[in-house]
Amino acid sequence: MNITADISDERGDAAQVVPLVLRDYGGRIAFGGPARTLRCDGDNALLAGLLSAPGEGAVLVVDGGGRLDAALMGDVFASAAVENGWSGVIIHGAVRDAAVLAELPLGVKATGTCPRRGAKAGTGQVGVDLVFGDVRVVDGDRIHADADGVLVIAAEGVIQ
Repeated sequence: MNITADISDERGDAAQVVPLVLRDYGGRIAFGGPARTLRCDGDNALLAGLLSAPGEGAVLVVDGGGRLDAALMGDVFASAAVENGWSGVIIHGAVRDAAVLAELPLGVKATGTCPRRGAKAGTGQVGVDLVFGDVRVVDGDRIHADADGVLVIAAEGVIQ
């Protein structure tokens, strides 16, 4: 199944390609849903709180600044995401517990891995616009992800 390729062909430039090199870590490779956004810099307290709340099929898109010196998510937070109905998590930064993440029915894409856990100070911003290259991700945009990459369709262009 070529979800992102087919959507890209169908939607053209309306389907923006996220220009990050991301690896698949979750047990679900193809996933999608409305975007929920978080910007944090090595601090995963807000991420933990979000994934502990109902996800309703959403995809949490996290801008961790691409840092690989501490993981923003591991097996505990990912398990909470599964229990709370999140479709997936995309992190511009590191995850940990990769072997366990691969067994969970959750889409997880990240820049890399690191065994060190993130800080828990509660710093960051929820619901903010994120920019990766020339692609803007806003709460409510539609995210489509699979082995080929990640597409973003602006909320005003989403067909229900």
